[in-house]
Amino acid sequence: MNRIEPVGPAAAYKTYTIDSPRDTTERAACEQVGCGAYRNGWRTVIDERTDLGRAQAEYIRTRSRRTFREQRAGDGMTCFIFESGQRCFTDHKTRPETYAVHLGDWRQNFGTVRAHVRAADWVDDFGEHQLRIADRIEKG
Repeated sequence: MNRIEPVGPAAAYKTYTIDSPRDTTERAACEQVGCGAYRNGWRTVIDERTDLGRAQAEYIRTRSRRTFREQRAGDGMTCFIFESGQRCFTDHKTRPETYAVHLGDWRQNFGTVRAHVRAADWVDDFGEHQLRIADRIEKG
């Protein structure tokens, strides 16, 4: 591997990492996975002439805890129209990630300085670090 030789000692650097364990998934919220139904709303068409359709419609109307409008057709079909910004009926999965900041670089790791829970916090930390570096360079 070709690496640029750092100017300062390893302790003068921070390393930002995102790690994801292999073959591991966890349940995820619609918003977390960029679900289109969550973002735009969705329609579910159900045939209430069948036992399954009647059970599905009953669940949506009484237990789904979602906001919807319904349009019934004369042929026994019902269209449920769900507003955006609410959980859909899909069980989403995602791979868990850890967002860490370590003191040191590839030559030596002096331990984890911070483990962020949210990706957005890790990105903010990284951006602030980049600004501090730019300020130091500008000051000389």
